[in-house]
Amino acid sequence: MAERTNKIKIEGKVCSGKGVGKKFVQLPWAGKQFLEKLGFIPYPGTLNLILTQKSMEEKKKLEKNEGITIIPEKGYCEAKCFRAKINGRIQGAVIIPKVQNYPKEVLEVLSPLNLRRALNLKDGNLVEITVYLG
Repeated sequence: MAERTNKIKIEGKVCSGKGVGKKFVQLPWAGKQFLEKLGFIPYPGTLNLILTQKSMEEKKKLEKNEGITIIPEKGYCEAKCFRAKINGRIQGAVIIPKVQNYPKEVLEVLSPLNLRRALNLKDGNLVEITVYLG
């Protein structure tokens, strides 16, 4: 009998962000929840990906899935995370901020490492993320 897989593959091209993810992951209350719920303190910043058309469809599955909720302090947005593996090598997570008008084609990736440095990434490089739903 085939084993059921609770994971999806998402691909996107590295792009520079606006620095908002960096500020968010460094908030003490957020960092505490990342450590408790994901098992690591993220590098101060996120890796931003512009998703391929096919991966934008896959992202919709994440948006419908419960994920791991990051509960905000007053004045901040809620977010949900999913454990992930980046380029088949590095453990991390994807984070989906619950912000109105958040770009559908963007996905933010967290890791305890500086992913650009660890994977020698530059803007435009293609990255594959295995996202675990369960």
